Formats: sequence, C-alpha cells, structure tokens
Amino acid sequence: MRRGKLNHSENANGPGIREGRQSNVLLVEDERFVREVASEILEAAGYRVLKARNATEARKVFQRSRETVDILITDVVLPDKNGCGLSDELQIDCPQLKTIFMSGYPEQFANFNGRSQRTSFLAKPFSVDSLLKRVYEATTSPAAEWEPQAKHAVCSG
Repeated sequence: MRRGKLNHSENANGPGIREGRQSNVLLVEDERFVREVASEILEAAGYRVLKARNATEARKVFQRSRETVDILITDVVLPDKNGCGLSDELQIDCPQLKTIFMSGYPEQFANFNGRSQRTSFLAKPFSVDSLLKRVYEATTSPAAEWEPQAKHAVCSG
C-alpha cells in the first residue's frame, strides 16, 4: 500500500465510509506494518485512531486519552499480555468499551462471529472492507446489545 490518501473509489458506499463515523478507536498491534495500514484505513474512513504496540502502551494511551475510547481493536497475542486480558482491564474503567479481536490463526475462532455483538473477531490478513465492516458494526450496535460471553470464546481458546 502506498503512503498518502487511500483510494476508496470501490468502497465509497462501504461500511464506515458512508457514515463518516467519529468514533475513537484504540488499535493495539505489535506488527508495525499491520498497525500503520489499519490505522490509515480507519482514519481515511473518519475514525479517530489511537495506536499502541503492546498492552502496556495501550493502557498508557487509554489513560492519557482525553476522549472516551469507543472501540478496542487488539491482536489476541501481544508481546507483554494477551488482548483478552487487556480488554478485561480497560473495561473496568470503561464498561461500554466494545472489542474487536484480531488473530492470524482464524481456525481457532471459526465459530466466533455471530455469537455476540459485544465482541467480534477479525482474521488476519484482513481486507479494507472486512476491517471497516467490523468497526461499522461496533459503532452502530447499542452497547447494551454487546454480550461479554463472546469474549470467552476467543480468550478461552
């Protein structure tokens, strides 16, 4: 992907872009390339993105943020802690936080999507459309509809 503005001509009516969401996303990914590309996609779609390389950095960014974080997008496997533990910690201070877990091992989570709207799973590598669709679903679903038991499907393995 080249640097600069993303070309969304094919996706101009896709999820996230048509709505021009102004939600705040905390993106936690230890692979720099994945983190930067995902951030660029989300920012081009109108989301405000806070980035972190690991759970420790994510907690600091979360605590320093002057705005509420609406969505946590985190890799399941991080260098210092797993994404499930990070989600649990952040939800103590922000119970309405919605979480999208990412993993390069989708076979472990084959039956995960559709179990709940509280948390969601995104297989890596992901497309622009699949990332924006997951985030759009999170931003348009009322927090009350999100059920925490889906997290256990990911976090229990």
